[in-house]
Amino acid sequence: MRTLSEWYNAYGESHKNPINKKIHYICVPAIYFAIVGLFMSIPNHWLADTIHFQNPYLTHWGSVLVILILIFYWRLSTTTALRIFILSAVSIVLNVLISSYFSLFYFNITLFIIAWIGQFYGHHIEGKKPSFFDDIQFLLIGPAWVMDNLFAKK
Repeated sequence: MRTLSEWYNAYGESHKNPINKKIHYICVPAIYFAIVGLFMSIPNHWLADTIHFQNPYLTHWGSVLVILILIFYWRLSTTTALRIFILSAVSIVLNVLISSYFSLFYFNITLFIIAWIGQFYGHHIEGKKPSFFDDIQFLLIGPAWVMDNLFAKK
């Protein structure tokens, strides 16, 4: 398994253009948010019945996804895992609020599509293909790279 620095160096090769980076700072968290929301929109009757309680912030497939993702990040870096935990918690809370007003599925599928259009536009500006075309694991590195850059001391 690569180290976090190795992942970031490889990811950074196709993310040097300042405009592409700014697009990523918006679109990568939006995609992460949308994926969590899409998993939250999956019916959870079995999950709620299995753990014997119902909580809109915990008993959904989005929480299961987040736990699995956090295990991946924790193996790379505790700090990064904590930053992704913050992104995940914000995503879950906002998705619960959004679900009171909109269809969670339709809201997040729309956001997901728009954010991916932004991502591909950013890579068009960069002149390089997205990293995940070379290794699918870069789909998990993107959010960590963005969060670490946003939290980095300048």
